[in-house]
Amino acid sequence: MTKEKNYLIHPSYFLLGLVMLGITSLFLGFSFAYLYNRVESGIPPVKLPLLFYTNSFILITTSLVLHWTKKQYLSDATDKYKIGLIIALVLSLLFLVAQLMAYQQLIDSDVLLTQDNMASYLYVISGLHLLHVVAGLPFLIHFLVTAVIKMKSPVSVLIYFSDRDKKRKLNLLLTYWHYLDALWIYLILFFAANLII
Repeated sequence: MTKEKNYLIHPSYFLLGLVMLGITSLFLGFSFAYLYNRVESGIPPVKLPLLFYTNSFILITTSLVLHWTKKQYLSDATDKYKIGLIIALVLSLLFLVAQLMAYQQLIDSDVLLTQDNMASYLYVISGLHLLHVVAGLPFLIHFLVTAVIKMKSPVSVLIYFSDRDKKRKLNLLLTYWHYLDALWIYLILFFAANLII
């Protein structure tokens, strides 16, 4: 506990920063490759299904719910904190289901993974984002399960809310989730802009 006070930036935040930097580089690389291939090949960009845009609202709502959940954590509001985690988990699962439905819409419109470069990029880029959401789910589930198990008596609630490590991990989870939401908005704007350019 004493050593942590000496950190200018806690190693966990530094590690998350490196992870987000790596993910950003990956998606920027794919974005530039998509743009380059589209211009070079002259293939028209793929029109996104409506569900891609709807999913943006689901993710934004998830971010807002998680922000509200953190406020409940800081206010020691046990029941509201648990409810916030449940809603965030349900919304995240809804996003996954809706995204799979969006892929089905693409397939029904004969936009297949093997059709051309533009379709392949769309599947790969949005699929990678989907995988990063899936990667964050176990942490969200862990927080919910831990809260349900450990927040039963007033004493356990007090211990839970005063745990600095727990607060830091919640901050890390929220930072990652907000980052994924911002990344999705970027991807939607990028694909939409390609329809205009």
